[in-house]
Amino acid sequence: MFRRLALLAVAALLSACATQVNHDFDASRDFSAYRSWSWKEPALQYRPDDPRIKSDLTEQRVRQSVADQLDQRGLRPAASGTRGDLSVQTYLIVEERQQQVTTNYGGAWGNPWNGYWGGPMYNETRNVSYKVATIQIDLLDGKDGKLVWRGSDEQMLSHSPNPADRSAAIRETVGRILANYPPR
Repeated sequence: MFRRLALLAVAALLSACATQVNHDFDASRDFSAYRSWSWKEPALQYRPDDPRIKSDLTEQRVRQSVADQLDQRGLRPAASGTRGDLSVQTYLIVEERQQQVTTNYGGAWGNPWNGYWGGPMYNETRNVSYKVATIQIDLLDGKDGKLVWRGSDEQMLSHSPNPADRSAAIRETVGRILANYPPR
């Protein structure tokens, strides 16, 4: 029972934390001049380079999500064998984090007019570990190779066995990241 309460408390705390999408860009660049894009290989880099994380299926989902979002922003894939105005490289970074969760048991109830009742109050604090996945998207100038735009977002890693859930999570994350491209 305690384990369920602790996990529920952690889930509530983590869901209450709104994700903050991070963006950075080179303000001196004319983003309207970028019309095409191509992948900078490797298109998806994993940190850490762990075979439990690395997956062709994950790479396929990330590539498709990024391609769809860039297409929605008017950027087209460069013709085969040519370099795009932008080179795109993505990263999947997985790190383990910990959070302290305190659960209070017991305590007194009542009011000053009718008195208080109940047992003594006990606190129990535990460390709960969880994994966070960050997707980072870098857009580099196709001519000089310099970084012109970067965006990233993180979310708690889900171990859903359903591939549709994994695809949806990646699509949503990539959509949030590229929502502010081109910068205004």
